Amino acid sequence: MLIRKPPPPRILVNNVSCMRNAQTVLRNINVTVHDGSALVLTGPNGSGKTTFLRMLAGFSRPSAGEILWNGHDTTSPGVFQQYKLQLNWLSLKDAIKNKLTVLENVQWFEVLEGKDGSASLPSLELMGLGRLANEKARMLSMGQRKRLQLARLLAIDRPIWLMDEPSVALDTEGVELLEYIIARHRKQGGIVFVATHLPIEIEDAMDLRLPQRFPRRKTSVDLLD
Repeated sequence: MLIRKPPPPRILVNNVSCMRNAQTVLRNINVTVHDGSALVLTGPNGSGKTTFLRMLAGFSRPSAGEILWNGHDTTSPGVFQQYKLQLNWLSLKDAIKNKLTVLENVQWFEVLEGKDGSASLPSLELMGLGRLANEKARMLSMGQRKRLQLARLLAIDRPIWLMDEPSVALDTEGVELLEYIIARHRKQGGIVFVATHLPIEIEDAMDLRLPQRFPRRKTSVDLLD
C-alpha cells in the first residue's frame, strides 16, 4: 500500500527570535502553515504581534532562526523577490489617498499589480462601499476607510494575507464581512495571519498567544498581599 506523504508546509517559522533595542521581543517561535490555514496572533500590547507580521513581510529579519517559504529561506535575495509577490499587507496605516475617489484608491493598486482594474468595483461592492465608489476618500469614516483597505486586499488578490488589527474601527456588519472574506480566501487555498486584540470568528484557526514582553512592575497594592 502506497502511503502518501503530507504536503510540505507553505510557510515554516523555525525557532525564530527577534531582538529590538537590545530587548528580546520574540523568543523561539515555531509555526507550520499550510495552504488554507489561518493563524491568529493574540497577546498584550507590546508582546510582538506586529513585529511577528513584519518579519513575515520581510520588513525586518529574525535575530535567530529562519522563516521558510516552500522550503527556502525568505531572507535570501533571490527567494524574497518571489516570496514578496505572494504577500498582501494590511496595517493600521491605510495608505489611502484622500484626493482620489474611493474607486481610484483601489484601482491604483490594481494597476501597480499589472491588472486592468476590473476587480476594484466588485471588491468595493462586496465590502458595502459600491455606492461611494465615486466619492472622494476624504469623505469616508474610519470604519469605511478600513472597508476600503479590505476591498483593496480583495482586488489585489495575493495568496498570503498579513493582517494587523483588521477589525479595528469596523462595526458589527463590517466584522462579519471581514470574517466572510477570510473564510472565502481560505477556501480558495489562501493563507491568513491575523494579529488582533479583538475577537474575530475564524474557523479552525491556529492560535498563538504571545507573552508579555516585560514583567509588570510591582505597585504598592501588590506589596499589601
